[in-house]
Amino acid sequence: KKPMEMKKFLDEYIIGQDEAKKVLSVAVYNHYKRLQYKSENVGSNNDIEIEKSNIVMVGETGTGKTLLAKTIAKMLNVPFTIVDATVFTEAGYVGEDVESILTRLLQVCNYDVTAAERGIVYIDEIDKIARKGDNPSITRDVSGEGVQQGMLKLLEGTDVLVPPQGGRKHPEQKLIKINTQNILFICGGAFDGIDKIIGRRVQTNTIGFNVDKDLQENMKKNLLRYVNAQDLKMFGLIPELLGRLPVVTHLDPLDAETLRAILVEPKNALIKQYVRLFELEGIKLTIEPEVYDFMVDKAVEYKLGARGLRSICESI
Repeated sequence: KKPMEMKKFLDEYIIGQDEAKKVLSVAVYNHYKRLQYKSENVGSNNDIEIEKSNIVMVGETGTGKTLLAKTIAKMLNVPFTIVDATVFTEAGYVGEDVESILTRLLQVCNYDVTAAERGIVYIDEIDKIARKGDNPSITRDVSGEGVQQGMLKLLEGTDVLVPPQGGRKHPEQKLIKINTQNILFICGGAFDGIDKIIGRRVQTNTIGFNVDKDLQENMKKNLLRYVNAQDLKMFGLIPELLGRLPVVTHLDPLDAETLRAILVEPKNALIKQYVRLFELEGIKLTIEPEVYDFMVDKAVEYKLGARGLRSICESI
């Protein structure tokens, strides 16, 4: 599928976030193209090797990072898995090893190694393994910097020995060797508080006579669109890791219009879910337009993104 078609498909389920959708569609499309190019040019004297570009998505909570990943997984015919970075610890501590990312990928494709080697992995909550403070670790940072260092070679492409049953419970098991050269990694995280770091960099609080106040207010509304690798480094991701995640994209915070669209428009919109719930009981549910406005106002107050909408629906 062409990137345009992928974006169309994403549009059915996710409202807004055009920037992130475009970046994701193009990345996935290029991933396929690279795999085909590899298989077509085996043995020919072609000396150009196309490398992969992993992605980082930055966006507030409830803006649809995981939903984007799930939706794109529906459409793909390569192995796809979503893993959570919060469970990882350094080697030697209780918790999961970084290699278990690939164990999940193997499980998705029934331990078929060649299939797993062209898969896509979405690593969620990548901001939770940021190191505390910007200085290199002096205290033990079991789930922080050490995990990032463990991920370095994995993201770049190397032969990894993967325990098929996951981690340290079965030390006697045979390890499976996987090459991660062609596995595309997409990372997502909320990076709570990174807007302050960006604000400091783009100087939103200058004072003086010839300062364009409107422009500044406008910039403050959505600072995330100025995010770059430098800010992520200040946040606590190590430079080596950022170098292996060349594409940085952002998801916009949801405003009232978008929230209203989320209620009614997508294929599995919230209101459609509740209408169906009542249908099962033989009840026809209708909602007045001013109720929508009320729900949206409340959701904007809650600042929980699209997840806030569900709690409001439940209480109603």
